[in-house]
Parts: sequence; C-alpha cells; structure tokens
Amino acid sequence: MDVIARNKEVIRQNLAHICGGDVKAAAADFAENADNFGRPVGREGIQRTLEDILTTFPDYCLRIVEMVAVGDAVIVRCNVTGTHLGMAKRPANGGGLVGVKPEGKRHEITHIHWYTLRDGKIVQHYANRDDLGMMRQLGLAPPVPTASVSPAK
Repeated sequence: MDVIARNKEVIRQNLAHICGGDVKAAAADFAENADNFGRPVGREGIQRTLEDILTTFPDYCLRIVEMVAVGDAVIVRCNVTGTHLGMAKRPANGGGLVGVKPEGKRHEITHIHWYTLRDGKIVQHYANRDDLGMMRQLGLAPPVPTASVSPAK
C-alpha cells in the first residue's frame, strides 16, 4: 500500500472510531506531539477534546462525503450529525456549547477537515465547520432571516 492510500485509510479509521464512540482508539491515530488548529496539544489534548465532544453529542458522527489526498495531506468534506444530550466543558465546536444545558436537539452540518500525516499518524489537524448552522439547529442562535425579494426594475 502506498503512503497516500495508507494515509486515507488512517483517516477513514479515525472517523469510524469517532462514530463508534471509541475515543481512545481515535486519539491513538494521532501522533504523541500532534497539533490541533496550529496549537501543540498532543494526543492527550486530542483525547480530552474528543471525550468532551462525545459527552456533548453521544451519537456524534462524521460521514465522509469526499476525500482528497496529496502527499502527506488528507482533506475530507463530511456530513456531521449529533444530538445535544450533554453539557460541554471544553471550547470544542466553536465554544458556544460550554455550560449550555442540553435540549436533546439534533444537528446535521458540513465540516471540512485537513489532516497532515507522518509515519501513519496524524500530526496536524485543522477544520472548517458550520458552527453557526449547528447553533441554529440546536435552537441556540436565531434562524436565518427571510428577506422579501422585490422584482428587479
């Protein structure tokens, strides 16, 4: 198996671990000194964040829509779902859920994750998430305003 195929498999496995609620296995896919959003957090920091996300959304799942790999990078566009059943303690998912009482509402949004891998481990992770869409679906942000459209003159 070439490096690109192996890297894609690591990411598929990582997302499957998260969807299955296996935080330790998901964290083990990261290097001991991994960065998250450009900050050195290490595998332990990744594990703590995943634990908090899965406490907040016990059914949290990222389903791959598209995956591209070039060199040591794997980029994934995914559909993310979860039901707000727990209270977040860490500023994951934009930080807007810290201390917020769960109402049992479900969200479905899009994420784009960019991973850098070395020797079969994730060494860097960045993500672009629709946090506002999630907050709106959870009833924690106002809905998108509807504007009346007047005919062009």
